[in-house]
Amino acid sequence: MKYVMFIFQGDSPTPRDPEAWAKLSPEEQQQVFADYQALTATAGVEPGVQMDDPQTSTTVRVQGGETLVTDGPFVEVKEAVAGYLIFEADDLDGAIELASRIPAARLGGAIEIRPSAEWTGR
Repeated sequence: MKYVMFIFQGDSPTPRDPEAWAKLSPEEQQQVFADYQALTATAGVEPGVQMDDPQTSTTVRVQGGETLVTDGPFVEVKEAVAGYLIFEADDLDGAIELASRIPAARLGGAIEIRPSAEWTGR
C-alpha cells in the first residue's frame, strides 16, 4: 500500500531558519542531513518536494461561480506542511516506522500518514 507522509516542521529547526538551526550542535545538524539522505535512499520511498513557507502560498476557492483568491494560507496554522514523501509499505506499521525516522518528528514537528486513495479504492 502507498502512504503519503505530510511533513509538518512545527518548531523543528531547519537551515532555512539560521537562528533556530544554530541551536543544534554541528553533530546534530549533520545527523539531520544524514537522516534525510537515508530516508530518500530507503526502498519504497518516493521523495516529494520541500515547500516554501506558508505565507508564500495563495489560496483559491470558488463560491457562487466566482473565483476568490487569498494571499497566504487560508487559515493561520502553527504547523503547516513543509514537504511530503510517498512510501510503499506492507502495512501501516511499516509507514509508522519510517515516519519515526523523519527528523521533523523528533525535533518539534509531526508527520501525518495517509493512505493513497488509489490503494484504498476511494
